[in-house]
Amino acid sequence: MITLAWPWMLALLPAPLLARMLVPRAREQKAGALRLPFFAELARAGLVTPGRPAWRLTRLAVLAFIWTLLVIAAAQPVYVGRPVEVPVEGREIMLVIDLSASMAQRDLSLARPMDRLQVVKQVADDFIARRAGDRVGLILFSTRAYVQAPLTLDRRAVRALLAEATIGMTGNNTSIGDAIGLAVKTLRDGPEKERVVVLLTDGANTSGVLDPLQAAAIAAKENLRIHTIGVGSDTGEFVPFGALNPSSDLDEGTLRAISGLTGGKYFRARDQQGLAGIYAEIDKLEPVAGDPQYVRPALTLFFWPLGAALIASFLFAAALMLRLPARGAVPAPQAAPDADAQALPVAEAR
Repeated sequence: MITLAWPWMLALLPAPLLARMLVPRAREQKAGALRLPFFAELARAGLVTPGRPAWRLTRLAVLAFIWTLLVIAAAQPVYVGRPVEVPVEGREIMLVIDLSASMAQRDLSLARPMDRLQVVKQVADDFIARRAGDRVGLILFSTRAYVQAPLTLDRRAVRALLAEATIGMTGNNTSIGDAIGLAVKTLRDGPEKERVVVLLTDGANTSGVLDPLQAAAIAAKENLRIHTIGVGSDTGEFVPFGALNPSSDLDEGTLRAISGLTGGKYFRARDQQGLAGIYAEIDKLEPVAGDPQYVRPALTLFFWPLGAALIASFLFAAALMLRLPARGAVPAPQAAPDADAQALPVAEAR
């Protein structure tokens, strides 16, 4: 859409006409000019050419066209494009997800046979999609921890990288402390009040260099808030001496301590619905930054009418220079009605 930044400049369009009407005409220069009181009679007789009305109209139209272009250029025409979404920068959220061998158990989804990691990926994918305006990152860990996705506003890329995660791709053990340490290192340079870690695991720390509570203490010094999620059902297959607990390896005490040290909250997910509810609760604890803002790109176009006015001016000046030698020329009379008319000097009337 094209609009005018200064539309009030269009009020200058009738300025030449008003000047013609209001400003007194300049006095005619009579010196050196020949005035014929009977010029009209000579023109009717075909002895002189009383000027060219078509040329005067053309000249007037060209000048009006040039003036209109100049006024339009002064009004600053602007092309306004379609609205473009500008993300609102919010929190920095690092998802830390366990890929140890125990995540292969199928105890979270009763409707479909899916292992824990598949359920976690589905629910976490919805969580990431809702975090508009936040920079989201992804750390995967088992025996080792590594950054699968750095903090970014490109949530689609993070979701794609999460979908590629597989069980045991970095080992079969669980290094919770190293994963927290890596999250601290990644988030250290962010704003202190908006850095959040969401740690999900189904076991206890069995590998790594850093103790989980020591890592949590470092995170607390850096003002990082860690929400921990323990996943796994409490009921499993029945055996001769009772039912097996598939979450017997889950170290809930350590997870509670980690969240307590850093000002976060511990959650317990026993099924897929419960896990979805936990991420919804985290949405409330860490609200999104808000709706994205929109801007409309603007491109100034004043140089187009200004350039056209300059080109028209040059062409008009060239046309005037071409006509200059012929100006004042008087066509030879075809026939003289009488001797007196032939004796009269003839000049073009102004």
